[in-house]
Amino acid sequence: MQKPSHRFAEIVLGVDARDPAEAVVRLAFDWAALCGARLRAVHAWRYPSCAAELPFGVPEEDRGAWEDHEVQLLSDALRPWRAEYPEVPVLEDVRHLPPAEALVRQSADAELVIVGRGRDGELGTVARDVLREAAGPVLVVPVQRRAAAVR
Repeated sequence: MQKPSHRFAEIVLGVDARDPAEAVVRLAFDWAALCGARLRAVHAWRYPSCAAELPFGVPEEDRGAWEDHEVQLLSDALRPWRAEYPEVPVLEDVRHLPPAEALVRQSADAELVIVGRGRDGELGTVARDVLREAAGPVLVVPVQRRAAAVR
């Protein structure tokens, strides 16, 4: 990878903290290191399905506990990458939004948004929406397919 002619301020990485795509995360850290940029790792989440069954909405303590869990998931997912790239400043950004919306909102302040392509090789809805609506450049990274289950 050739070093860019100017420093990037911020690169946004869309990451699923439950199942981070190694190729996408590695490329984002590589770019941030190369460009001297801060990496904003955005993980979006939704309420668990049981929340729909609550008759009076989601109690604040439940929401807080669920959000704390999501924050911990992202921190755990990024821990080995932070150790491998100690020179890259990382901002962990957990949003209670649909993934594409969270990334599009952050694209306004980013010089680059990095997202993964669907594991099936197709362009997923998140990547497609981010490509269509982002305020700046978007890099879509192919994701390794999972090995098929042996039957």
